[in-house]
Amino acid sequence: MQLLVDKGELLPLMEEFYTIQGEGYHKGTAAYFIRLGGCDVGCHWCDVKESWNANLHPPTEAKHIVENAKKYSDTIVITGGEPLMWDMTLLTSMLKENSLQVHIETSGAYKLTGTWDWICLSPKKLKLPTSEVYNQANELKVIVYNNDDFRFAEEQAAKVNKDCILYLQPEWSKRDKVIPDIVDYVMKHPKWKVSLQTHKYLNIP
Repeated sequence: MQLLVDKGELLPLMEEFYTIQGEGYHKGTAAYFIRLGGCDVGCHWCDVKESWNANLHPPTEAKHIVENAKKYSDTIVITGGEPLMWDMTLLTSMLKENSLQVHIETSGAYKLTGTWDWICLSPKKLKLPTSEVYNQANELKVIVYNNDDFRFAEEQAAKVNKDCILYLQPEWSKRDKVIPDIVDYVMKHPKWKVSLQTHKYLNIP
């Protein structure tokens, strides 16, 4: 079984659901989300800590995941956990064979595998992204938990490619405190945009 996991033929599927993308550039767009288990980045404010232990989530055939996904939407978002802990080559190639738009949400801490139409890079201080993912990211989304995250955001913005769209997003539990700071920062540094977790305001997954 481990060999099949290593090849990406089996993936630890935590959940899959059809909803509205709530964050970043594609917010407001209907999309089918595939959430894979496994993450060792360890953000203390993570809102899906139950995804961290991959062993809790059943190894599921990639082809089965694709068959399900294509019933719902032309836009597929692979998220986690940290999906790049697994080889995304097979899953994304099968999704592309079905003419689907394939997006990823990643910390970028692992080797970039797979074929992507959109890469949302959300870097974390504990485990920084690879140079390859900086070069290919379509959007940079930095979560703001405290004022030091503005410094971190600028560090990360200096590393991405020139076409990458820059977002600051309040950490949900701190939103009332940090949103005024983010608004002020974006007005002073208009290369940045504000991202909100609109799905949480809409009370959807």
